[in-house]
Amino acid sequence: TQISGQSLDMSKMDVDVIEQIHQMGGLQLVMPQAFAETDCGALADTGRNVVEFNLTGESVELPIMGGKTYNAMTFSGQVPGPTLRVTQGDVVQMTLSIPADEVTGHGNDMHASQMTALAFDSVNPGETSQYCYIAESAGVFKYHCSGVHLVGMDQHVF
Repeated sequence: TQISGQSLDMSKMDVDVIEQIHQMGGLQLVMPQAFAETDCGALADTGRNVVEFNLTGESVELPIMGGKTYNAMTFSGQVPGPTLRVTQGDVVQMTLSIPADEVTGHGNDMHASQMTALAFDSVNPGETSQYCYIAESAGVFKYHCSGVHLVGMDQHVF
């Protein structure tokens, strides 16, 4: 299943079409069942291949132009973070740990999951968080710090 998005410019829509949609009960966005389950235990029991990724949110000092440095968060000490490779249909089991000596929390928004980052929140120093999803859509997807409830977001953008 491929999820795609489309925006509608309501100012260019035919009023009759809008009224017909309204009379039919409106539009409802439905999440495919493949994306609906995120419980790691339930997904492990599906018989699908489970691919585990263990990332650590680590602070580093990066050089920037002009001989200055920039404090940034990395995934497992890398910018960009490690390449995470799975096969379509695999269960992705993502574990993100933040060392206790870090000064700020971190998050992980994996676009391949097709879910909102609000479902995962931030992982605070000294904490570990895990979530799972099915790699349903084929493609190349970015992942980055989610920024949910985090301060200093300029340090989370790589």
